This record gives sequence, C-alpha cells and structure tokens, in this order.
Amino acid sequence: MGKKVRCAVIGVGRLGFVHAENVANHIPGAEVVAIVASRKESAERAARELGVRNWTNDPQEVFDDPSIDAVIIVTPTKTHANLIIRAARSKKHIFVDKPLTERLEEADMVIKEVQENKVFCQVGFMRRFDPSYMEAKRRIAQGDIGEPIYFKGLSRDPGSPPEEYIKTSGGIFIDLCIHDFDIARFLLGYEVKSVRAFGEVLVHPFMKKYNDVDQSMTFVEFTNGASADIEGSRNSTFGYDVRGEVVGTEGTIQIGSLQRHNNIIMTKNKSFHDTIPNFSTKFQDAFLLELEGFINCIQNGEKPMVNEIDGKIALAVAVAATESFKKKQIVYL
Repeated sequence: MGKKVRCAVIGVGRLGFVHAENVANHIPGAEVVAIVASRKESAERAARELGVRNWTNDPQEVFDDPSIDAVIIVTPTKTHANLIIRAARSKKHIFVDKPLTERLEEADMVIKEVQENKVFCQVGFMRRFDPSYMEAKRRIAQGDIGEPIYFKGLSRDPGSPPEEYIKTSGGIFIDLCIHDFDIARFLLGYEVKSVRAFGEVLVHPFMKKYNDVDQSMTFVEFTNGASADIEGSRNSTFGYDVRGEVVGTEGTIQIGSLQRHNNIIMTKNKSFHDTIPNFSTKFQDAFLLELEGFINCIQNGEKPMVNEIDGKIALAVAVAATESFKKKQIVYL
C-alpha cells in the first residue's frame, strides 16, 4: 500500500462524526489529520475523541495546507458550493454529503471547478454502496429479472428533523427523496424524462410555513418508458424504513427489510420483532464502504462511482419534483 491519504473532515454533526470515525479507525489507507467545525468546541471535542491533533473553525486552514490530500464535507447544504470550489482550487479531492449543492446553477459552477482542477468529487449517495443494493444491481445487470421496467422506493423517517433543520433543508424532495431518485437511476440504468410530485402536511404543521411536506409521492418516467414511484415520509413512528423493489419483464427483486434482524418472536397474544432505529444503523456498512471507495479512487487514480455529474442529475430530478409539487403539474427534465 502507498502512503496514507490524509483527510480533513469539515462538519462533525451526527453523520460527519460517523465519517470521521470510519476514516480514523476503519480505513487503513487513510487518516484524519484535521477536524473543522463552525463551533470551536465541537471541533475540539471531536478531535479529542478521535485522537486527531489538529482542529479549527476555519476551513481555510485546511485548504492552505498542502499536506492534506482530501476533504470530507458534511455541512449544511447551502455551504457546499463554496467549500467544494475552495477545495478544488486548492487541489484537494472531495467527498461531499448529498445533495451536491443547494441550487442547480451552483452545481454547474462546482462541476467546472472540479474538472478544471483535475480533482475527484464523490457525492454521498451511500445506498449505491449498500450490500443489498449492490447485489440487486449485479443481479439486474446479469439479466436475472429480464429488462428492468419499474422501481418502487420508499424512505420513511420515524419523525421530522427539528424545525431549524427543515428551514434550510431544501424540502422533502431534495433532502430525503433525492436518495431514491439517485438509486432508481442507478438500478434501472436509464435517465429521467419527467416527474409528477404530490405532498401533504399530515403530522407536522410547522412545515407549512416553509412550503414543505411530511408525506410525499413522486411518479417518475424514464427516457426508455420505464417508470418509478417514490414515497418520502417523516411519519413512520416505529423506526427508520428504507426499502426498494425493481420489477423486470421476467421477475422482481425486493431490497431491504423493516427489521434490523430477521427474527420474529410469537407467544400467546404477543409478538415481537425489532426495527431499525436510525439511518446510521441501517446504512452502517454503506457509510464505511462509500468512504473506502473514495480512498481507493484517490490511491488508484480512478473516478468515483458516484461523481459530481451524478450529483447534479439527482439534484435536477429533486428540483423538478419540488417544482412539480408547487405548480401541481408534470415537469420535464
């Protein structure tokens, strides 16, 4: 193995800390050499817990350090474009949590900088690295279900994120359903032609003031005639629920389970099974595998499986779905 890829993690909220911990402790080819957070005490605490010597609340310190090879950006969406552009200009490879950027015109600016500066940019669509989705993709590619013609996806959160988060999240289609838009395209292998999105506020009234919803459905049509329906919900109450299904001309693949373990206990008048409490448990393997993939790309000089172009396409679908919901009409891409 060559020298370790030296990484800085920018943003150490719940997911940022998961990424930092994975790189620090579980990826032999990489190391975390700096932690950045907007609040100094958060940066210092995360650095202490992970045994990282350098921490700061100023990302410019990382961009100015020529010994740092890559940055892992897990900050609010509205900060992504600025951080990616600065990272690209300082010749750092970039891993950024989804969505790529807040707006499509920012995505174009980001793509230009990434490509001109010849750095890699991987977007955090971790489902592509999840073993169940990877296996489904492999089986579809080898023709096990014939020609894929239909995708059914659902992403259900046990409740709403706090209002402070919803305010800047971009809405349910950009924040939550974007994962399904990306994985539908990945599994079916076709580009999106049009979307028609619907949504309601059923449980969390505060969402109305942000023109957001807690229950949504998007119907997606692909260029080859295949289609998908995608449910996004903040209302599952019992736990975190992500599942998918691909229907082909000769069979069907179902992906994912409601249960963390496939055990059901039944006794007189009672039954028990566990549920998946949160996304970091559900996609524990995928979060590690996507960063392993990112580090391998840097070491081997190979473009990531899910890059800045994929990030822009998923964002374009999510933006179209948001527009469709607001205008109550089909939107063509």
